[in-house]
Amino acid sequence: MQFHLHGFRPGDPHLAEASPQALPHADTVPSEVDVLVVGSGPAGLTLAAQLAAFPDIRTCVVEQKDGPLQLGQADGIACRTMEMFEAFNFSERVLKEACWINEVTFWKPDEKQPGAIVRHGRVQDTEDGLSEFPHVVLNQARVHDFYLEAMRNAPSRLEPHYGRRFVDLSVDAGGDHPVTVQLERTDPAHSGAIETVRARYVVGCDGARSDVRRAIGRQLVGDSANQAWGVMDVLAVTDFPDIRYKAAVQSPHGNLLVIPREGGYLVRLYVEMDKLGEEERVSSRGITLEQLVAAARRILHPYTLDVKEVPWWSVYEIGQRICDRYDDVPAAEAGARTPRVFIAGDACHTHSPKAGQGMNFSMQDTFNLGWKLASVLRGQCASRLLETYSQERQPAARELIDFDRAWAKMFSDKPKQGGAGDAQGVDPKEFQEYFERHARFTAGMGTHYQPSIIRGEATHQHLATGFVVGTRFHSAPVVRASDAKPVHLGHAGKADGRWRLYAFAGAGDLHDAGRGVRALCAFLEHAPDSPVRRFTPAGADVDAVFDLRAIFPQAHRDVAIEALPALLLPRKGRHGLRDYEKVFSPDLKDGPDVFDLRGIDRARGALVVVRPDQYIAHVLPLDAHAALAAFFAAFMLPQ
Repeated sequence: MQFHLHGFRPGDPHLAEASPQALPHADTVPSEVDVLVVGSGPAGLTLAAQLAAFPDIRTCVVEQKDGPLQLGQADGIACRTMEMFEAFNFSERVLKEACWINEVTFWKPDEKQPGAIVRHGRVQDTEDGLSEFPHVVLNQARVHDFYLEAMRNAPSRLEPHYGRRFVDLSVDAGGDHPVTVQLERTDPAHSGAIETVRARYVVGCDGARSDVRRAIGRQLVGDSANQAWGVMDVLAVTDFPDIRYKAAVQSPHGNLLVIPREGGYLVRLYVEMDKLGEEERVSSRGITLEQLVAAARRILHPYTLDVKEVPWWSVYEIGQRICDRYDDVPAAEAGARTPRVFIAGDACHTHSPKAGQGMNFSMQDTFNLGWKLASVLRGQCASRLLETYSQERQPAARELIDFDRAWAKMFSDKPKQGGAGDAQGVDPKEFQEYFERHARFTAGMGTHYQPSIIRGEATHQHLATGFVVGTRFHSAPVVRASDAKPVHLGHAGKADGRWRLYAFAGAGDLHDAGRGVRALCAFLEHAPDSPVRRFTPAGADVDAVFDLRAIFPQAHRDVAIEALPALLLPRKGRHGLRDYEKVFSPDLKDGPDVFDLRGIDRARGALVVVRPDQYIAHVLPLDAHAALAAFFAAFMLPQ
């Protein structure tokens, strides 16, 4: 972590210096803002935490509830989400508090004891090398706490306005703040009072019953599996041996999913309940907590379950629904009109919690949108960049829903008990194999963006086969050349709106000024069409928009820092201090190095261009200067 750039400051380095531009938090909402975020769930807070880093962007978050979440519904945190939390600087805190999911066990009916269950399989939860982070479980409210703290500590000192119900909005094509939003106060002291906010952009993160979605005329379209499930967090005494594993139980009496929770004692149980009629809703069944507990006991037989306390429980029906677009632009006007209102998370897609992707996928929605809004509002990129939000996230959600539909159906089916010839139900072994085949998807690694103005073609993929264009940047261990510290390369990618240029040097690049990394540095620093020269604001640090990092194949002791190009030791901040954290070498102590792990062409090297949301935008030869310039010129604005 770097700090003291603009002068020595004692105390907590996570507490940024408050910006003079920061809006003081008042009892009333501002009358004009750049971005109004409706909803302070995971999607809304991910967006707000990104925007809080930019005090020149006036952001307001409104929430209908009267205060922060105390007891969450979601709990699973995928590996990909942990990578994102690292960008917000609180991954270590999550890892310390959370329950780590390391293995998954599978149970089926015991053929020798009818009515009982037996363990038949055990698999590793995520494959080795998939991510530097594990799959963990933590109360959603704690995730909210970390985001809220990050917002309060950011230069803009952003905090939500609670007790506001979204009423309606209108969009006027003219004006600097074209979206007018009506909010109703729900706190007792001001109940019924109407507040009006004019915004440049509005983002509805207000859940499956989204009023923002209704206001822009979008609908969730899909189907229901007509299956009721219950979920409860319990403190219980049981002799079921896998109570601290993630366990999928298929029994003659129904199906159940065990999710161990943080703290060592709490456990979440997803319990299969009743089939529903074609038009029936789960609320009409009047399912009680006692019924949930009784069903769980039947499914776990012959093991016992003595429930001592239930902090939270709910019932729900499985369904998969999605909107056709995630913004307010009609399909017929796409490309001809700038989106002004967006929806994210459950407001635009819903699915079952079995794959553990609800909270995770919602946060990835706004991690995608946040940097785009910031780039447009700060004058760095053309407004057409905002069209890519719906273009990228809607197809990704459709893939998730297709997966979830098959996964939820298998989970709700009865286990086969008559051998392979039994046509009814699902084979428990097939169920386990399906889980193993799709482990990358449940880890959050299933997203693969298609070519667009911010995603190049994979023409040069052979130069870095492990960095697949359109997928997230897969971190790897390296050694920082300036101080020999082992670090993870991907952890340079913070949620600060900057593009990362990872220049993997070829074999002779360290000393040859006319090729590879050195020639790239000369182009970026001096050429008129250099993205660094064209798109970095005057007076800003040289890496304010493009953060160049070089990885040389030589050992760190063979890299002479003082002999490197100035762009790799840039002078920054009001004191012109040198940044010594731009250059890396392979970690040669622990197995394959980064060049082998990610398939980097050792002779030619490669330039890996990574977006602010940690997804790979391009892989290019180090000498493809014109292609690099043309890529950014397609959507960025000269400064």
